[in-house]
Amino acid sequence: MAVKPNIDELIFRAKQSDQKAFRILLNYFWEDVYKFQLKRTKDAYEAEEVTVQTFARAFDRIETYEETFKFKTWLITISKNIHIDLTRKQKLKTSEIDSKGVSQIADIEPTVEDKIINEQNLSNLLRQIKELQPHYREVIELRFFKEMSYKEIAIRTEQPLTNVKVRLLRAKKLLAEIINQKQK
Repeated sequence: MAVKPNIDELIFRAKQSDQKAFRILLNYFWEDVYKFQLKRTKDAYEAEEVTVQTFARAFDRIETYEETFKFKTWLITISKNIHIDLTRKQKLKTSEIDSKGVSQIADIEPTVEDKIINEQNLSNLLRQIKELQPHYREVIELRFFKEMSYKEIAIRTEQPLTNVKVRLLRAKKLLAEIINQKQK
């Protein structure tokens, strides 16, 4: 049975920019925020996207957190507001696309990185990376195969820097879980 961390101490440390405290808070509250969003969106990808943005925004603004509220409640409120904003933007974007009659088609061709990895006999790792959802796979590839900085990835993916950091942290955790499962 996992020991419940001292949330107040972790928040205090997070306010001091302690990255380990951020990571523990993220891991501890991830499921709560994700499940909340999954109920709202009924879409795993969208729920995960909103959850990533929730933690990115929360960690950017951790100094505004007031201890009179439960931390989980604060996170859920941020999450709810992000989802509302995204829903509004999506409706606006959809109406613009409909009015222009534009459609988008996803590119399913293997990337140059995929080919290089296969040539270097790292196909096992590649298979495991490919098990990640596309947005996680993308940050792993940009960071570790193209050796881009967080800032470069943020520009490339048109995401705030904190979103990139949280997404990469989550991607590495999920990849480690996949690797551990394959080793059993």
